[in-house]
Amino acid sequence: MVIKVEKAAWLLSLLLVLSIILYVIYITLPVKRPLINDTFFVSENKVFLPLPQKVSNLTVEEAILSRRSIRDYTDDPVSIGGLAMILWSAYGITDPERGFRASPSAGATYPLEIYIVVGEKGVAIKDGFLEAGVYKYEPHSHSLLLVKKGDYRSELMKSALGQEWVGEAPLTIIICAVFERTTKIYGERGQIRYVPMEAGHAGQNIYLMATALNYGAVVVGAFYDDSVATVVGVKPEEKPLYIIPLGVPERPYYKSFEDIGEYITSRRG
Repeated sequence: MVIKVEKAAWLLSLLLVLSIILYVIYITLPVKRPLINDTFFVSENKVFLPLPQKVSNLTVEEAILSRRSIRDYTDDPVSIGGLAMILWSAYGITDPERGFRASPSAGATYPLEIYIVVGEKGVAIKDGFLEAGVYKYEPHSHSLLLVKKGDYRSELMKSALGQEWVGEAPLTIIICAVFERTTKIYGERGQIRYVPMEAGHAGQNIYLMATALNYGAVVVGAFYDDSVATVVGVKPEEKPLYIIPLGVPERPYYKSFEDIGEYITSRRG
């Protein structure tokens, strides 16, 4: 009996060592992102994004397992194709006939408006970078409308209580809400329940698509609402709910289902 226990302990130790070795190898390998068709075009103050497409071989299960809040980023930009897929996954059109989107919405009222603060060299395009500025996502044309030019990351960071990752990420997504679209049907419950739920749906989709494309994001709720609204230049009826810095993780995160299985099994007594 003692021999069996010792053998089991030895095997567990070996598995632990092997797991550590594999993890070290994983984080030192260069990160390969899925190939995305980055074809886009600009017309006046609009950027028509690359069309939605299947780009990742990561399963839903793997994306959920690997999702983490990432606050440290490299200096690498996000690709225009990657940004396009992340925005589409948040609030893009998934049913052209009925106008349904990637996130569920109470009564299909779709109260959310999505802005992006892009820093200098924050989004890579062919032969260069997207101009720094504040952009607004338009789901039906899958495009970005330039709201104003310039790198507003420092101002946004100050509005977010000085959280450094807001200023350091190559771009930040801001989710705003026009509450009246939902409250005119559902009353107060729309404001306190349905709209915040919808923002959460969109935020989680951003997390999962970012993970699938080997990017990292973190959702931030600590900020001065009026200050963020001023920095971004939103309309008076649009109220900021979420700001989400996004970029290339400085340290890749990895867990296997074997790790989770071992943990769960060990808690079953």
